Amino acid sequence: MAFLKLVAESEATGAVKRLYDAALSRAGYVANIIKVMSRDVATADASIQFYMRLMKSENALSKARKEMLATVVSNLNDCFY
Repeated sequence: MAFLKLVAESEATGAVKRLYDAALSRAGYVANIIKVMSRDVATADASIQFYMRLMKSENALSKARKEMLATVVSNLNDCFY
């Protein structure tokens, strides 16, 4: 089984701290997926921007459909986020 050492919020500095602070302001907490992606902050930023554009911006799908699709995909992937 793979293992990644996550950067604790209390130990975050520099770009990782900025990434965590942004997560705190968006969601009120730092999700584990953000902590995992923090190993490469540039990729984490790009992933978050993609997510925000896809899920939080106006597009062809309603908010309800986006959330429904995310729930179905998470369930199919045995992901409980």
